[in-house]
Amino acid sequence: MSEIGNFFNSLPFFTRYWFALSIIFPLAGRFGLVNPSYLILEWTAFFRKFQIWRPVTAAFFFPLGPNTAFAYMLSLYFLYNYSLKLETGLFAGRPADYCFLLLFNWITLVTAGLALNVWLLMEPLILSVLYIWCQVNKDVVVNFWFGTRMKAVYLPWVLFGFNFILRGGGFEELLGILVGHLYYFLTITYPQERGGPPIIRTPQILYDYFPGSNRAAGFGVPPAARQRPANRGGHAWGRGHTLSDD
Repeated sequence: MSEIGNFFNSLPFFTRYWFALSIIFPLAGRFGLVNPSYLILEWTAFFRKFQIWRPVTAAFFFPLGPNTAFAYMLSLYFLYNYSLKLETGLFAGRPADYCFLLLFNWITLVTAGLALNVWLLMEPLILSVLYIWCQVNKDVVVNFWFGTRMKAVYLPWVLFGFNFILRGGGFEELLGILVGHLYYFLTITYPQERGGPPIIRTPQILYDYFPGSNRAAGFGVPPAARQRPANRGGHAWGRGHTLSDD
């Protein structure tokens, strides 16, 4: 138990609680501590029965069973790996900005989920964060199954194709990719192309609750050390050290 506690305490704040809740809710549903039907995002229950907790629980719940256990473990791996890399990399010292990233993606997914009747948001939310990391580190070579290696920019689409072929799904992955792309466009692509500030910004209240050591970098803007002032129209992403997923 002490080793598990040390592991969780070693994780950065948001990754730690996101990872923990993504274990607690699926296990609670699996062992009957909570009725799984109360944890999904269901339009009628949310609007007509005022079960306002559903958008939150839908982001952490995953139905566990013999046919879904592998997909669940894979989702946990991606959550841990890529949320950790984002929170300790691009958003190091900027917890308020990373909190707003998660809130923006979550609110967008809740809106889309209610409109499109998507009950579970855990996989799309994880894919949205994975997509953002892959866009920021496009040229980094990552490892996939069976020793397959590829540039990070292709990883979200490989996951989409994998789930589409083997699980007959892929819609949740595609939704996560679209939401991640929306965030990336509003905060990084558009400002770089237009030479202006990001379209959306972290609210002041989040800076008050989560003060950081590098707020000057701003929401969605890389730290000054990673920018290339001489070429305002270019992209300075994905030129760091190569990371490994081993």
